[in-house]
Amino acid sequence: MSIVRSATLPALALLAIACGGGDKAATPADSAAAAAPAAAPAATPTAAPAASTLPEGQYAVCQACHQANGEGVEGAFPPLAGSEILNGPAEVPIAIVLHGLQGPLTVKGKQYNQIMAAWGQLSDEDIATTLTYERGSWGNTGSPVTAAEVAAVRAATKGRTAAWTWDELQKAKLK
Repeated sequence: MSIVRSATLPALALLAIACGGGDKAATPADSAAAAAPAAAPAATPTAAPAASTLPEGQYAVCQACHQANGEGVEGAFPPLAGSEILNGPAEVPIAIVLHGLQGPLTVKGKQYNQIMAAWGQLSDEDIATTLTYERGSWGNTGSPVTAAEVAAVRAATKGRTAAWTWDELQKAKLK
């Protein structure tokens, strides 16, 4: 087996894991395994942190699907750059990161139908830092996210055991 071929398979496996594994529906066990206690609230961030200040590996997890430039992969993974979801009320992307998202979704006028894995095992501070970076990058104009906001959404959705669908998320009480 060539070096390129032997390196490609593990890289593809990592990508599939990071992005939620394709069209497979998430199960309650998947989301329950990702649950973790909330961290203490951190100071309110005032500007998007540089990618180099994000916890090691955290940015790489996002960019595996959404790409380093935030443009996503057309037809597979939605863009974060210019995303009306990411730039909208902070509790929506917080809930998506905490519990994942599955099923049909429209971003910037284009349809997507994949699964985003839940990342609820990350601390409130790590989620806030990551979302603040994304909401302030690639021309996005979303406000900074605080660890207290993440903790509030985590508490409001603590009984959630499966990835959201877009319809469920739009009806959910997230505060």
